[in-house]
Amino acid sequence: MKAGLGDYEKTLVRRAWTKSERRAVVRALLCRMQIAIEPLLCVLVFGALAIGLVFFPPPAPAKLEQHDATLVLAPIFGLVAGGFLIYAVALMVPSLRALRRTLLPIYIVDGYVRYRRADRHTDAGSNGYVAVLNEERRTIVEWPSFGSTRLVDAVRPSLVEFSMDGGIHRIDGRSTGVVPETMPQRAGRL
Repeated sequence: MKAGLGDYEKTLVRRAWTKSERRAVVRALLCRMQIAIEPLLCVLVFGALAIGLVFFPPPAPAKLEQHDATLVLAPIFGLVAGGFLIYAVALMVPSLRALRRTLLPIYIVDGYVRYRRADRHTDAGSNGYVAVLNEERRTIVEWPSFGSTRLVDAVRPSLVEFSMDGGIHRIDGRSTGVVPETMPQRAGRL
């Protein structure tokens, strides 16, 4: 339901992401990497077991040949390693996508913010829509809104900063929480 910028994109004021905004995204990526270490270690362990069984089969009991034991266990370990690899990639994709989006501009519009209640076409879990309108009250871009508060139809004049995929970052200079204003300081810097 998100409309593209289309012709407006060429005429909108834009700015690059600030260092602090990009730092927040990089920190989120690093946190996700810390979580993804565990499945990556499991990929190494189960992958090594599968490869080891193929190239260095263990001695088999008298009733089974070495080849039979390897045919049973190696694919199982290989599938488990593949499952952990898929899990690790799934953990990293959203953060890598967010980092890529920091290369795109943040648009600034002195126009309006429109709130619209949910309708029958609204996604499950969405409480309505939020849109950025230009000074002529034409829709530039609209996103589904998610939250516990029911939205009511309203339009208010605002100075809006937004990115296409990230949504509205600031309204009248106040952060919407898309990118945290301050991050807890840790030892070391990015």
